[in-house]
Amino acid sequence: MYIAIEGVIGVGKTTLARLLQPVFDSEILLEVFEENPFLSDFYSDRERYAFQTQIFFLLSRYHQQRRAVPEILATGKPLISDYTFAKDALFASINLKNDELVVYHQVHEALAEKITLPDLLVYLHASTDTLMQRIARRDRSYERNMERGYIEQLNQTYEEFFSKPYDTTPVLVIDTDPLDFVHRPEHLRLIENRIRETLGLSPYQPALMSK
Repeated sequence: MYIAIEGVIGVGKTTLARLLQPVFDSEILLEVFEENPFLSDFYSDRERYAFQTQIFFLLSRYHQQRRAVPEILATGKPLISDYTFAKDALFASINLKNDELVVYHQVHEALAEKITLPDLLVYLHASTDTLMQRIARRDRSYERNMERGYIEQLNQTYEEFFSKPYDTTPVLVIDTDPLDFVHRPEHLRLIENRIRETLGLSPYQPALMSK
């Protein structure tokens, strides 16, 4: 079983992955983003540093997933990741233009053929207001000048991307605006239950799916 968690910056992907790890007795694969040497400069000057930032992320994510995912799954252990390889192209579509975007897509397409797809993608949705609040709360130095317009643009792009199938991976959409799965155990159980029901894993309670 391989579950990937996705969503816009600040939605709680890594936190949820860590909380679900003991629930499913799984291995965990976390995105390595703080090692990107262009990230801080990118948030200060997006246009100037966009291409370097995107290519670094693309290659970093490729090497991590190409190596780690098959190795973990070969052990028979479940795997939960806090990102998908496919999402890198979402950022590129916003941050890159013209020839840079063309080059990026050529590289991404070639690398994506060698990436293992998850059995389920859990897409965490949140409003832009909620995302901005969560970003401010975690107070990462390179995110302090995060523009609301950029997060709104990302949010719209994510919504469009995950509103329709983009490959063979099933997508489970969870609205996190009313949820606090860090401090409310019942909210974490709700998400666990929805994952179990989507994958056909027991035990789960269908009643929890009602809105």
